[in-house]
Amino acid sequence: MTPFAPLDLIEKKLDTKKGLTGFAKRVYRIVSKIPIGEVRTYKWVAKKAKRPKAFRAVGQILNRNPYPLIIPCHRIVKSDGKLGGYRWGIKKKRILLNMEKEAILTTKKYTR
Repeated sequence: MTPFAPLDLIEKKLDTKKGLTGFAKRVYRIVSKIPIGEVRTYKWVAKKAKRPKAFRAVGQILNRNPYPLIIPCHRIVKSDGKLGGYRWGIKKKRILLNMEKEAILTTKKYTR
């Protein structure tokens, strides 16, 4: 499945948002490309952003996500598979991830 929001919309939003560092913009762009129903780790995002030791910084950046409805920061988990933090709480993060998995299962069921 494709990301939730069109990537050109995300690019436009990030290009016009003031106060974001180049690293933060890279993090948001990377996270925006994670498919619905899939997760990645903070460490994976840091490596993709060319700063492999900056996984904690990735978490801090995602906690300040200016566009949580179009940049799916809930798809990032800890390296041990635990959910990690989330601006609106772990319970909501779990709900969002479960809803996405269910949507994929439903879509596959009806597209066969």
